Amino acid sequence: MKMAKAIRKQAQTAERVALTTADAIVANQMRSLARAFRSQADILKKKEKKKKK
Repeated sequence: MKMAKAIRKQAQTAERVALTTADAIVANQMRSLARAFRSQADILKKKEKKKKK
């Protein structure tokens, strides 16, 4: 599995936890973590595309 895909999977997991947790603080932290994971995955994807050129 490529790294960007693995990180996106982690983002999905964090979103799921955010939706299921009863603690609002934890939910916000998990949503923030999911956004950070997606940003990191986007950056990695761009780097992979540049290497292919």
